[in-house]
Amino acid sequence: MSKTRRLRSEISEYLDDVGEANTTAILDHINKRFRWGATMNQLGNVLARDSRFTKVGFDEGTDVGGFRMRVCVWSKVSA
Repeated sequence: MSKTRRLRSEISEYLDDVGEANTTAILDHINKRFRWGATMNQLGNVLARDSRFTKVGFDEGTDVGGFRMRVCVWSKVSA
């Protein structure tokens, strides 16, 4: 059993429900859903290496301090 099996299945279910989501929204959902949560690095590795998920673009914007933010937008691969 892989260490990220539950994480991968929860991401898959979440993307089934919402369609597309950015990395931050997925991380927030995972950390609310599970007591143990996940780190941004762990989530990024899971999304990038699992063939069920594909990067569809980027969300660009600025946060409160005026810093530029660029996060990936993910969806499930349509078979």
